Amino acid sequence: MAISVLLLWWTLHDIQWADLAPHMRAVRIVPFAACVVVATLAFPLRTIRWQYLLQLRGEKLPFTPLWHATAIGFMANNLLPARAGEFARAYAASRLTNVRFTAALTSLVVERVMDGLTLLTMLAVAIFAGGIDITTRVGGVTFGQTMAAFGVPFAVLLGAAVWAVHWPDVALRFGRRLADLALPVRWAEKAYQAMTGIFEGLEVLRDWRRFAVVAVWSFVVWGVNGLSFLLCMIAFDLDVPWTAAFILQSLIAFAVAAPSAPGFFGVFEAVTRATLALFAVAPSLAVSYAFGYHLFTFAPITLIGLYSLSSTQLHLRDLDAQRAGGTEHEKQR
Repeated sequence: MAISVLLLWWTLHDIQWADLAPHMRAVRIVPFAACVVVATLAFPLRTIRWQYLLQLRGEKLPFTPLWHATAIGFMANNLLPARAGEFARAYAASRLTNVRFTAALTSLVVERVMDGLTLLTMLAVAIFAGGIDITTRVGGVTFGQTMAAFGVPFAVLLGAAVWAVHWPDVALRFGRRLADLALPVRWAEKAYQAMTGIFEGLEVLRDWRRFAVVAVWSFVVWGVNGLSFLLCMIAFDLDVPWTAAFILQSLIAFAVAAPSAPGFFGVFEAVTRATLALFAVAPSLAVSYAFGYHLFTFAPITLIGLYSLSSTQLHLRDLDAQRAGGTEHEKQR
């Protein structure tokens, strides 16, 4: 909360609310509505990709329950702290399908790594296509530093996951030793049992053709999402190149990894203002764009997620039990 408040203050410290009104009134309705629709479309596309990421015995899980789980997860990220949506999404998938909670959660870790590598690639292409120097700074950090700070951990995580899934016996022995050293006996045994679910979530890394399909879908998901940023720029009549949309998308996605209030308020607006300053966009117009995009793309998936939560008769309070060490439902898997 403190980080969000501080960043909101920085974003608005030299702007009057009256400065935002003219930009809001001048928004072009058709491209703005298209922006909201396209941004929302990215979520069912994520569900299709998740079907390829998370398969049981080579069979894709049905779309509808995974769609409900996806909507619930992103709704929870918008309304709850500490990125609880990732746990909520895995929990909902484990309740609505036959997948184990640990397998679903591990598949989301793989998804995040794929997201990171996809966004890094898009950022590099946009920087090159836009003729921007890699030493250019946004918020005091160069593009090169940003790419190194996220690219190295993502590459290491992906490499470790590929090693583990191709040499599971060695990885399990290594994990067992770590658990025995770091945890009490009872918890070490639970951790070891959970590792089998983790390997289920990593199965996509064993099949290179399936992994390639996931990689293609990752570019589709973020290409569509980037298009929503571009449509919003058209709606606000921003005089910027198309590459600005994909640079902004990548920097926001990396920035929201930092702790912040639910919905990433403050982080989103500060990064948008700092990034659009590179393209000589006036602060009041940049902030108007940030609030317009954030609020109106935030609402649909939040409402859809609340509907999914109600229609599936799940309760987010059950998540505490799952995060604390598993439920009987998980143990029976």
